[in-house]
Amino acid sequence: MPSSRLTAALAALATAVLVPLAAVPASAEELPAFYQAPATLPAANGDLVRSEPMRFLLDPAGVSRVAVTSTRVLYRSTDRTGEPIAVSGSVFVPKARWAGPGPRPVIGYAVGTQGIGDDCAPSRQFSEGLEYEGVFMSGLLARGYAIAMTDYEGLGTAGMHTYMDRESQGHAVLDAVRAAQRLPGSGLSAASPVGLYGYSQGGAGSASAAELAPTYAPELKVKGAVAGAVPADLTALPGAIDSSIFTEFLWFAIAGQTASYGVDIDPYLNDAGRALYAEIADDCVFDLFNAAFRSSEDYTADGVSLGGLIAREPFRTMIDDQRIGRRAPAVPVLVTHSLLDDVVPYRVGKQLAKDWCAGGATVRLSTNASPGHIGGMLNNAAEVYGYLEARFAGVPAVSSCRRL
Repeated sequence: MPSSRLTAALAALATAVLVPLAAVPASAEELPAFYQAPATLPAANGDLVRSEPMRFLLDPAGVSRVAVTSTRVLYRSTDRTGEPIAVSGSVFVPKARWAGPGPRPVIGYAVGTQGIGDDCAPSRQFSEGLEYEGVFMSGLLARGYAIAMTDYEGLGTAGMHTYMDRESQGHAVLDAVRAAQRLPGSGLSAASPVGLYGYSQGGAGSASAAELAPTYAPELKVKGAVAGAVPADLTALPGAIDSSIFTEFLWFAIAGQTASYGVDIDPYLNDAGRALYAEIADDCVFDLFNAAFRSSEDYTADGVSLGGLIAREPFRTMIDDQRIGRRAPAVPVLVTHSLLDDVVPYRVGKQLAKDWCAGGATVRLSTNASPGHIGGMLNNAAEVYGYLEARFAGVPAVSSCRRL
């Protein structure tokens, strides 16, 4: 991936984790046949609907195609309300034999912000060489781990991507692991140790999956989770990006939340707001300039900012539902966060760690001073290897709870 494109992608992800609120019209693009769900889904969550080989352009030279078996999958999951849905994703398995003890581990990789248009789905972007997550996946694959990466609800498949919906994202991550274990020829099985990983929106996905695993997927052998810069309390985030270069991601969040809750956003917007809303329906992270530096107050019906809007019903309840930290994970968790995070305030990550500790979880809070949200992402990626290696080896996890 060219460095300029990587820089833009990292900048996009850096703030794209945030503020919820509403729903966008679905893309008019005809979905490729692979992403179209059948009338009847398989019986169990994680069951495969279909799969196909995919090109995985992790590097410009295409070396990854020699070292990794890459498969696009469509599988059953459930939405926030418990209704069955089809979700797409990707499974990557190193071709070299696993050299470690026991079965090959599989990482439930919670992807960072991609956008809301269907063509933003990682399982499509991988084949075009535009998926920035490939940079962070390379170290995990080099260690011999398999990766199960979800596209999340509505990203690639029919309907709006329910961006930042806690339960839907957690379900999609866990069911992607199940799908990978059931994928013929993957060499994975129900005996495979599982790790969870993500940063920013992906940090929320990993954290939610860790919370939900004991009840939603109790059969998975989850050994630990890494969650970086988790937007655990969305009420702390709305003021971060309004009228900034990253304003586009406010609208992504509005789209996801109202889609999940079936709220009609039109009455809350003026004509300009409805036009902007329609414009961003197919946007990806690289389209951030489409709404850059626009104040949300100019697009609402009564001139209130989106930050003010979420203090009102029905948005207030929707946002409160997304709070992460009210359930304690049953496995050790590494929470990473930069003191200098300019998107998700450090206090949000620290409070998440404290909430989990209060619930009896084993939590290590790794505080760093990396520059901004982007710097914290690089720090998180560096720490994941040692932490998960220790969990797969059965080494007891160190806790920070007494110091919080």
